[in-house]
Amino acid sequence: MRAMRLHAQAPIGTHPLRLEELPVPEPGPSEIRVRVRVCGICRTDLHVIEGDLAPRRLPLTPGHQVVGVVDAVGEGARRFAVGARVGIAWLRWSCGVCEDCRRGDENLCRNSRYTGWMADGGYADYAVVDENFAYALPEGVSDLDAAPLLCAGIIGYRALRRSEVAPGGRLGIFGFGSSAHVTVQVARHRGCEVFVSTRGEKHQQLARELGAAWVGGADALPPVELDGAILFAPAGELVPPALRALRRGGTLALAGIYVSTIPPMSYEEHLFHEKRLTSVEANTRADGEELLAAAAAIPIRPRVETFPLAEANVALERLARDGLSGTGVLVVS
Repeated sequence: MRAMRLHAQAPIGTHPLRLEELPVPEPGPSEIRVRVRVCGICRTDLHVIEGDLAPRRLPLTPGHQVVGVVDAVGEGARRFAVGARVGIAWLRWSCGVCEDCRRGDENLCRNSRYTGWMADGGYADYAVVDENFAYALPEGVSDLDAAPLLCAGIIGYRALRRSEVAPGGRLGIFGFGSSAHVTVQVARHRGCEVFVSTRGEKHQQLARELGAAWVGGADALPPVELDGAILFAPAGELVPPALRALRRGGTLALAGIYVSTIPPMSYEEHLFHEKRLTSVEANTRADGEELLAAAAAIPIRPRVETFPLAEANVALERLARDGLSGTGVLVVS
């Protein structure tokens, strides 16, 4: 099978992914093998490839927004029939027995494993995953629409919840890429006013098209106080202005797996009046199932730009310089 492989972490501008031929993987006990149709690209892929995240497996096939069809099942796997359309996301396994898992926080499991970082992902013709961590994809959501939902969508959905913005409230979004452009559709469906601060005319225009009430530059403050906000940009310097934009009692959720250094802040200016600063770590399977159901009902329509598998380096380079409007998706088969 074809796979885009990473042998050593390096800047994406050096095109570190190589197209190689590998044996088709065999599903183990309780696993399914998926014939990949499409795989979304994600800023987390960049963090893995460029070394913002420490290497956990090399060589590695990245990719964790995988849509495909089950073509083989391992011993004891009964959840999906051959031919079923499924998705594979970032969280690929949690232990189920630790304190975090038992209280419903499997995203915080210290033994959790992740697709495209600790195990090979979807930049390939085939991928395998434990059947209990695959998602049944709803009818009416196309392959191209489903791919961005499997990380960008799920993380944005969890971040929206963590921001504690009620339906009809005022939500601030700082940074407007793949995750944000899905999240704004959920927020608007809930009747929220959305205020977007982001760089780049492409991102600003997309935010307007998707119904943002106000759009400004990356560090511009919205004209009203916010009930809550989400920081999608991996830019720690945006944390102080985002906190400053909140009303008393408001919450800022940091949605990234990686954020650059946050500068010193003033307690009175940024955190007093019971403002809250929280983070988002991965997601639970329940988050994913809820988001996929919402995507079919709303419906959510991600903006996608497609690339052939062999152009994964090019697509990620475009992402790195904010050259995509919406989400890049690799068309594999």
